[in-house]
Amino acid sequence: MPEGRDEQSVRAFSTFTFDLNALADWLSTCGVTTVAMESTGVYWIPIYEILEDRGFAVNLINARHIKNVPGKKTDVLDCQWIQQLHTYGLLRGSFRPDEDMCALRELIRHRDNLIRYRSGHIQHMQKAMQLMNVQLNNVVSDITGMTGSKIIRAIVAGKRDPEKLAKFRNVRCANSEEEIAKSLEGNYKDEHVFALQQALELYDFYNKQIATCDVKIEANYTAIKPQIDINEFPLKPLKIKRSPRGNEPCFDLRSYLYQAAGVDLTQIDGVSALTVQTVLTEIGLDMSKWRTVKHFASWLGLCPQNNISGGKILKTGTKKTQNRANKALRLSAQSLSNSKSALGGFYRRMRAKHGSPKAIIATAHKLARIIYHMLKYKKEYADPGEKYYEEKYKDRVIKNLKRKAATLGLQLVPATS
Repeated sequence: MPEGRDEQSVRAFSTFTFDLNALADWLSTCGVTTVAMESTGVYWIPIYEILEDRGFAVNLINARHIKNVPGKKTDVLDCQWIQQLHTYGLLRGSFRPDEDMCALRELIRHRDNLIRYRSGHIQHMQKAMQLMNVQLNNVVSDITGMTGSKIIRAIVAGKRDPEKLAKFRNVRCANSEEEIAKSLEGNYKDEHVFALQQALELYDFYNKQIATCDVKIEANYTAIKPQIDINEFPLKPLKIKRSPRGNEPCFDLRSYLYQAAGVDLTQIDGVSALTVQTVLTEIGLDMSKWRTVKHFASWLGLCPQNNISGGKILKTGTKKTQNRANKALRLSAQSLSNSKSALGGFYRRMRAKHGSPKAIIATAHKLARIIYHMLKYKKEYADPGEKYYEEKYKDRVIKNLKRKAATLGLQLVPATS
């Protein structure tokens, strides 16, 4: 027993904050400087934060990396097993962004939850109108848009005349007032109108909550030290202008992301400001956490598994993951199907060769590599264009054909026409 250590090597503590502080005091008394702990749900977060604030080097360990011998499963034995592996230096801590990004990440996830809760009440409004046989969703693309929102609020206010309700049609609506009036002839029973009113009020409530959350998120962005002066190096205009989407925040998100990262990641084809926000809050801004870009892509779950036994390949697919950055990059990759860019050409070639699922993973992997290099070396993205990519691919195919012809004693001659 080292000098100054407690003779009782194993102790149990409750989960109250007082007991967690007592745990930190006991570890300090024992001269412990590093701690390894298993990540289980969200229960590890209070312990992690208290120990980190007290100056301990805390390593969060993936539960799949510390499986014990079968038949020896108790809380005490698990702790002793983790301590033994940590003593031998066999454990690697899981990645966790800096404190600023962790706080921002929690707010972004909370905002995503609010959007998901709000979407449920949109479905409730659709159901209430369906029960009244009001076919508004057949004549407008979005019932929460300008036309749909005005009509729903008028119905809740007591208006029932289809022709008067159709007057709320926006000039950009594809269907005429006559078509909209036909869809608004329904059986306006009180119970269904009441359900519609309740759903509309809840929808408005979540809109207010999202707006309040946006104010808090903007304050957190302001607190992050900018890596670039936007006045000296202003943002370049996007190649494709588009109108803001319904879920985008009420502040200039792109400018804040540009100042925080030091490069404009939205210049990458298929990558929007919301995608960049999701990726940055999950991976942080310091790319030195990963030794190479291959380690980074592997952490994202965008690389094949290396599962070989006895010379036989057991599994080659990518691992299952709940990584939000992985999902965001795959959605961006999927949006490139019609893009007239080098990335769009790459996606279509992969899709023709391997099918859509593998093409999405391959393109998401390429997007991850681009983001890694942009954040690490602070270089702007320049799209070489679809024609450049196709010409490069053509040259590569011709080179391979010439090499194969040479091995067969033949010579490849271009056709003259």
